[in-house]
Amino acid sequence: MQVMSPRLRRAVRAALLLRCPRCGQGRLFRGMFSMPQRCEVCDLAFEREPGYFVGAIYVNYAATAALTIGGFLLLDAYTTISLTLQLVLWSAVGIAFPLWFFRYSKAIWLAVDFFFSPEDPPLRLIRKRSA
Repeated sequence: MQVMSPRLRRAVRAALLLRCPRCGQGRLFRGMFSMPQRCEVCDLAFEREPGYFVGAIYVNYAATAALTIGGFLLLDAYTTISLTLQLVLWSAVGIAFPLWFFRYSKAIWLAVDFFFSPEDPPLRLIRKRSA
């Protein structure tokens, strides 16, 4: 029994490696937060329309909320750490984690979208060829 289709497995792998979901080779980020407009290998447009990555904000928020709330509840249930110390700890996690997870949330959103809609939208900018 196969749990994931090969296409989904390829999309998840690309997201975890911060690579292009189409070719799996092009890098999604140039620096910590800088993302090119297109894949340098297969020319896939990363941001298909204005506001495209709003879904990535939801992914980042959900992961941060699950981590901080779940972590707080687990520590509260199984340790004797004071409430003040826990609030300080989970506040720091709630600030640091989304900054670290930012790239992965964009990669996950791009991979999910590419899985459900594998090709570029029909209306694309045509690049001018240099003479």
